[in-house]
Amino acid sequence: MTPQSTFMITATVRVGQLKNLRALLASMNKVPGHADPGNSLIPFSRFDRLHFARFVIIEANTTHEIKEFGVRPRPWRPTLAFLGDIDGDTHAFLAELADHADSGLRKIFSHCEDFSEENQNLLGWMNEHNINPKANYVNWIGRTVKQIHEEAALHQSLSAYLQKIVDDVGRENIRTLRQKLLSYVEMEKYQGRLTLSPPEPTLTEWKVRNLLHKVGVPLTLLLLSPLLLVIAPFFALRLRMLERSDPELFIRPDYKHIEELSAQEDWDVSNQYSVFGDVKPGLFRLLTFKFILMLTDWFARHVYNRGFLARIKTIHFARWVFMDNNHRVFFASNYDGSHESYMDDFINKVGWGLNLVFSNAVGYPTTKWIIKEGAQREHAFKYTQRRHQIPTEVWYKAYPGLTAVDLARNSRIRQGVEIRQSNDAEIREWLSLI
Repeated sequence: MTPQSTFMITATVRVGQLKNLRALLASMNKVPGHADPGNSLIPFSRFDRLHFARFVIIEANTTHEIKEFGVRPRPWRPTLAFLGDIDGDTHAFLAELADHADSGLRKIFSHCEDFSEENQNLLGWMNEHNINPKANYVNWIGRTVKQIHEEAALHQSLSAYLQKIVDDVGRENIRTLRQKLLSYVEMEKYQGRLTLSPPEPTLTEWKVRNLLHKVGVPLTLLLLSPLLLVIAPFFALRLRMLERSDPELFIRPDYKHIEELSAQEDWDVSNQYSVFGDVKPGLFRLLTFKFILMLTDWFARHVYNRGFLARIKTIHFARWVFMDNNHRVFFASNYDGSHESYMDDFINKVGWGLNLVFSNAVGYPTTKWIIKEGAQREHAFKYTQRRHQIPTEVWYKAYPGLTAVDLARNSRIRQGVEIRQSNDAEIREWLSLI
């Protein structure tokens, strides 16, 4: 199994270069916000380990909201972020990027401070400016880009062949249908038209780190449980005091802002989402935020790692990143369906989860005991998430037209090819997937 990793390279945009940078990034697109996979600056399609990538210019458009807490807004300069989700090691992938997209990356990063297009050590600079997420979610740990493409080709090929033979064999003759399909797959593999590569062996180093994380976090919490029990009443009291005093910001997002965001959405079955905002002031809120994200990351790595996050099955990748010395937080996700359905999914299925994580961010609807209200106040929630959402300049997806549900179905089809069904009910179920 090849586990997935992330990268997020950030740098402040030079004064006076924002317009030029936006124009350069727009030249990479075929439609608003969506990359041409073979563009001349960064030919994304050449990188066969890259699932998703985006360039986003992070601007603090809602920084004034923190004034409601009696805090002066911190200065923030427009910042370029280049982030992606990949198979395997981050450093190895950045080296591959530097080798195959050196010229394009230099042109882009030359608009940023402390980067010299001619003399800079590109790989070293990218490693220095790479930020690790505080929490990261992968829809299916171990499912590679290569596997996704091979299984999609398998499904497409089997579907076309099934239509050809079903009338001759008969729909109820399921065992004969299965045998013909399996024989067809073997012939296609022999002819080189289909490939089903076995998974790569999992690196021992990753297994050890993952096991230590899986055991270490709950063990640490268990050891600290006496202290946590003592703290709990004081935490609850302080939390409720802050919730009652938090200002309510019921502000409609600007129409032009929504129009700009909407222009980039629904060109594919999947969409991108980027939000940026301030962490509520005070050490209590920051430590609570970090603790919740630590638990989120643990559950994402060890529980919700096979096709769903709680009850949500439409997210491919997501990450939470602290920036500006922990005063601000950036969230990015790649999801299936429309923006509206994405928000409704969360409100209706895991509103409590949204409250746990985002109630510590400025502008979020006020909560009660950290899990109640908040996202359930639909209009206030939708207003705040749109206000804090920022446009993505360039977005790339390695498998357009395929949803997370499609990927899961295709993997089940492949499993049915490699592991024979034991009874008629299982055969019918497998055939229904095709």
